[in-house]
Amino acid sequence: MSERVLISGRRIRRSQGERVFGVFNILFILLLVTVTVYPLLYTLFASFSDARALLRHEGMLLAPLGPYTLQGYRMTFSNPNILSGFVITGLMVAGGTAIGVCMTMLGAYVVTRKNFRLRGIMMKAIIVTMFFNGGIIPTFFVVRNVGLYNSFWSMIIPTALNTYNLIILRTFFLSVPESLEESALLDGANDLQILFRIFLPLSLPAIAVITLYYAVDYWNAWYPALLYIRDRKLYPLQMFMRELLIQNESVESQSGQQMVSEVYTRELVKYCTVIVSTVPIMVLYPFLQKYFVKGVMIGAIKG
Repeated sequence: MSERVLISGRRIRRSQGERVFGVFNILFILLLVTVTVYPLLYTLFASFSDARALLRHEGMLLAPLGPYTLQGYRMTFSNPNILSGFVITGLMVAGGTAIGVCMTMLGAYVVTRKNFRLRGIMMKAIIVTMFFNGGIIPTFFVVRNVGLYNSFWSMIIPTALNTYNLIILRTFFLSVPESLEESALLDGANDLQILFRIFLPLSLPAIAVITLYYAVDYWNAWYPALLYIRDRKLYPLQMFMRELLIQNESVESQSGQQMVSEVYTRELVKYCTVIVSTVPIMVLYPFLQKYFVKGVMIGAIKG
């Protein structure tokens, strides 16, 4: 069968093979969307469902069960641990993202300087860290010996620089015309002025991308707190969510009528906490989406 596209007037007549291929693509995309979106919808519907009906339900969940209720959200926001976790996580996102973006900008600028003879060696050393690291135990000893153990900064400084983000920004910096930098040097600008007055304005899409990456990483971070934090007042939100899931499993493994009410409560709060912790990132993403798409595409093309 011919694979040509026949043009009759303004209509484009596609062959049967092309139509079948188009239908297959649509079905495949719908499958991917379903697999991606359904877990979030399930959690959202469960957070508004009646806890007893939810525990008895089996199979897919396409709408809230039983009478709609906000009990889970009321209990979530009345929990002091959740509120303190939100504050700590917000501080982690703000501080960690600011430090990470600044360090990434400075590092990317250095490894793109042609007059820096060690830039090749430094870049290779940076890339090596993407595949090899010192391990958990040596890192723990370093954090403890420098006095960061059980401090807020232990959740930020050890992960302040992401190699992948540095490579993205380096690729973007390499696309900046050399003539702009040469003109600035002739005008007497130093390196910091060139970085902040030329490279920074021209690289806003890439900086928006790595800002989003850092923000999401710090928002979802719980492992550094598990390793380095013992004071519950410094726990981020994700640590309390982890505790909640573990407590749910331990309660469900017990028997007895006195546990029924606690099981219902914890099950509902679990879903509500997940939704509450997801909303801030979902709200932030649309404002950075145009920069995100542009930055990733240009970085890929220039690379």
